[in-house]
Amino acid sequence: MVAPGGNNHAQLFAQTCTLRIRQRHSLDFSIEFSTSPLRAAVIIALIFMRFRGPAGPTGQRRNYSQTTVNTYLKVVEDFARHFGRSPDKLGKDHIRAYQVYLFKERKLGVRTVGLHTAALRFFFCKTLKRAYPVEEVPYPRAPRRLPIILTREEAIRLIDSASNLFHRAMLITMYSTGMRRAELCRLKVEDIDSTRMLIHIRQGKGGKDRDVPLSPKALETLREYWRWMKPQTYLFPGTVNGSRADKPITPKVLWEACREAAQRAGITKAVRPHLLRHSFATHLVEGGADLPTVQALLGHVDLKPTSIYLHLSERHLRAAGTPVDNAELSSPDQVKRSRRLHKR
Repeated sequence: MVAPGGNNHAQLFAQTCTLRIRQRHSLDFSIEFSTSPLRAAVIIALIFMRFRGPAGPTGQRRNYSQTTVNTYLKVVEDFARHFGRSPDKLGKDHIRAYQVYLFKERKLGVRTVGLHTAALRFFFCKTLKRAYPVEEVPYPRAPRRLPIILTREEAIRLIDSASNLFHRAMLITMYSTGMRRAELCRLKVEDIDSTRMLIHIRQGKGGKDRDVPLSPKALETLREYWRWMKPQTYLFPGTVNGSRADKPITPKVLWEACREAAQRAGITKAVRPHLLRHSFATHLVEGGADLPTVQALLGHVDLKPTSIYLHLSERHLRAAGTPVDNAELSSPDQVKRSRRLHKR
């Protein structure tokens, strides 16, 4: 199988030019894909993602992030493996059946199934040029739930309960900046600007750069951490064969840091890395920060996802009050009681 992001994209392109021409004319792929339906998924998806449309600044034609490319390829591979057939031989009925399988047998959440649906719709509608209306291959409707957040006291307790300096440095950086876990994993030593008290977040979600404030308390921890770890390129280096290496950590390391610290701190909430991002934004709003500022710090393109933190801010909820707060109502002591009913 061709590994996404490898150095053989030019060779892959030359190998699949004929397939692309045949695809445009709706010709059959069964000969090329008879040996492995999974390779078919990789080839077709890479044709579209890498070589179709106007080139972006990275040279990748649709300028999709590598995370999106890898995720979409994995979804199409799993889809083909589930049915044991070449993916171009499957259709919308198979997508709906696969959605049921993901819900009932794999017990995946609504948003995860929605991601699978988006990848499959991309594959069939964009790559194979099949016009599947959304009503025929619908996205599952996700319930609108408010995210769980930590109180300020819980957030501090979580950081103080980190099992080691490595974990503490990650947790305080995450909470004090609100950056995404992937952004933290790719953070480099050169991104810490102690002169201007800023942290540069490069190529965040959507390929956008942004700056966030560097807290003096976070800087104190990071300096102590640097003197101990002495990272070279990446601020939080990963490991190879159990030894520290100059490569990014995996998100699993950050998840484990959150889990261990929450357990040591006696926090019963399900503490995940993104929970620190939600807590950061909510506490900023409670402290008086305006929504456009929070939007810029979080790296949101639209203000709508940022506005959810108004619903989580205790200060805003208390300030709103209720319609009966200033109403002149009679005392409940004077209200007639109804007859109490007892089971016979």
